[in-house]
Amino acid sequence: MIVSMIQLIFEIPDVDNIKEKRRIIRSIKDKLQRRFHMSAAEVDLQDSLSFAQIGGALVSNSKTFGESVLHKAFEMIEREIPVRIQDISIYSEEF
Repeated sequence: MIVSMIQLIFEIPDVDNIKEKRRIIRSIKDKLQRRFHMSAAEVDLQDSLSFAQIGGALVSNSKTFGESVLHKAFEMIEREIPVRIQDISIYSEEF
């Protein structure tokens, strides 16, 4: 079993309150779960108004497949969500 993981740290520009930030985070998590059938959660920076960190995971039988899906998920975030990516890491582990 291969678990492929992604971690994104991004800046959310022009956010005035925590409610607005939560709406954007929820939108990202929902899209990742719906389109790519992966688990996603806000894993850190919950107290920051303008920064967020999301982690996601996908279980498959192939490292190549898992990481390609995560790269597609990252490209979707870049295209569709108005955030500035600060850091991204994608990696896989075999269990």
